Amino acid sequence: MARTLTIEIKSTEDALQDFRRTFKALEAGRRVARHEGVYFTSIEAARNLLTRNRLALLRAIRARHPGSIYELAKTVKRDLKNVQQDLRILEEYGLIRMTPARRAGNRRVKVPEAPFDEIALRIAI
Repeated sequence: MARTLTIEIKSTEDALQDFRRTFKALEAGRRVARHEGVYFTSIEAARNLLTRNRLALLRAIRARHPGSIYELAKTVKRDLKNVQQDLRILEEYGLIRMTPARRAGNRRVKVPEAPFDEIALRIAI
């Protein structure tokens, strides 16, 4: 089954209301369902995260399963330092995870993995 990451665009007021509801439920001792997703207050902010280069990285990770960041940079024909920077941002937002691994010669590397098959964009109106 495909795993989908939902990116939601909602107003600051709506986000604060959701936070208040969750906080009150926790305070009252009720269980709160965990919602996996990324939230922004504007479409521009979401666009700043999902640049053309970052989407290309996500696609390459899903399709090629690179064994290291260096291998990924070679695959997408980009500078290693720029790829590392984009991967840090994608990891910060939960779009990828970096898994430590060992390669030949006991060398440590980080392997980028995309835990989601697709990204859904939801915009509150």
